[in-house]
Amino acid sequence: MRPVIALVGRPNVGKSTLFNRLTQSRDALVANLPGLTRDRQYGDGKHDKKSFIAIDTGGITGREEGIDAEMAAQSLLAIEEADVCLLLVDAQDGLTPDDTRIVDYLRKNNKNSFLVVNKIDGLDPDQAMADFYKLGMADLFPITATQGRGVRVMLTQVLAAFADDEVALEAESDADTGIKIAIAGRPNVGKSTLVNRMLGEDRVVVFDQPGTTRDSVYIPFERHGERYTLIDTAGIRKRGRTNETVEKFSVVKALQAIQDANVVVFVADARTGIVEQDLHLLGYIVETGRALVIALNKWDGMEHDAKEQIKSEIRRRFMFVDFAKIHFISALHGTGVGDLYKSIHKAYDSARMQLTTNRLTKMLEDVVTDHAPPTVNGRRIKLRYAHAGGQNPPIIVIHGKQTDKVPDHYSRYLEKSFRKALRMEGTPIRIELRSDDNPFVKSEENLNQKQVARKRRLVRNKKTESDKARHVDTASTRKTAYGKPRKPPSQKARKPDSRKPAKR
Repeated sequence: MRPVIALVGRPNVGKSTLFNRLTQSRDALVANLPGLTRDRQYGDGKHDKKSFIAIDTGGITGREEGIDAEMAAQSLLAIEEADVCLLLVDAQDGLTPDDTRIVDYLRKNNKNSFLVVNKIDGLDPDQAMADFYKLGMADLFPITATQGRGVRVMLTQVLAAFADDEVALEAESDADTGIKIAIAGRPNVGKSTLVNRMLGEDRVVVFDQPGTTRDSVYIPFERHGERYTLIDTAGIRKRGRTNETVEKFSVVKALQAIQDANVVVFVADARTGIVEQDLHLLGYIVETGRALVIALNKWDGMEHDAKEQIKSEIRRRFMFVDFAKIHFISALHGTGVGDLYKSIHKAYDSARMQLTTNRLTKMLEDVVTDHAPPTVNGRRIKLRYAHAGGQNPPIIVIHGKQTDKVPDHYSRYLEKSFRKALRMEGTPIRIELRSDDNPFVKSEENLNQKQVARKRRLVRNKKTESDKARHVDTASTRKTAYGKPRKPPSQKARKPDSRKPAKR
């Protein structure tokens, strides 16, 4: 088992910066604002062929209220999960009462802890650390997380406390993470509530306030022997409405999480109805080509007429994502949540379907037979064969003649026909049309002047020989007025006329 290292401390001491340094990523949001990390963030790290799991937590002070209290509770859960706690303090601020309270809590819970003194750049290390020896912790490490100074020395000491079999390198493939499911939607539509319902625990902060999830949180779990990774994305508003720097960062993280996912579960609020921001986000998901499942949340308790109205609105406004399965759920009470997994697997399998050239070409022939392409300037567009061009989303490449003249409505017909024939659900399909080029035709642009002149001379000589041959053939096959072939003139010398001249 890999050791779990939790980064704890009061807000804005550099925990997320160190987390990114340990995991060699930028998964955690980093800015000079207190309280930026609200949920537990997990990441994989490796040092000297030893692997570990790092947990980034929100700041704790012991004086939290409201959502800050929920954030502190998440940090305390991370401490319970961890094998080692790295308590970060700020050398610029010196020792504070909040630091002392956190140390007392770690001691009460008998956690294996190390004191990490961050932000020592520009300071004398011995002088900067002198104040923190009052805490009575045996191991103190001066570091600068932004530049990585002192981090390797710290990791060597921290990982040395574990036996070799506990820090053996584990090679994890993409298959080990299972299906990566991104939960996406507008702020405050119930994404984190849905994540907690799917996990069966309060894993992410849930609060009746838009934007309580600022980071995209990756959470691995198992269900019925299947592995999954849930990604709880930050609520996405239109870019023009994100005024705060933090919220702009969160939007970027959420969009990156959607690109990283195998399947996106789009969550909308059934009570507020479908708004323009829902359509913007759905459009982005379709552009990325991710498999899609739609969940209309807060369905319980709605009147019958209101339900029928929202269903009618969905049919009208979600026509461009008619390939996605729509579920009506209540994340708070769990109604319909279990049915999401069947659609998730169907969408995942459709997006990664193996397609052979023979199968696709046979389908193309049937599709063209049922409805042939239109004519362009009196010439019929010809579609010859098809083959696979990629997965997630499936790409079908069709070769033929004049494919650049194929109208949009016929491309949509091809997409729907292939989807029906392949029984694909929950994934967009890309149709790529390519015109066949004559491989024996070489453009004069790739030839030098001498080669161009020689090519033209050969063509001219060839044309002259063809004209001579055609002239001989025409002369030999010329016919008389009665339709019989004319005999060619004899080459023999004419005999003198033996008749006697007439007498005068």
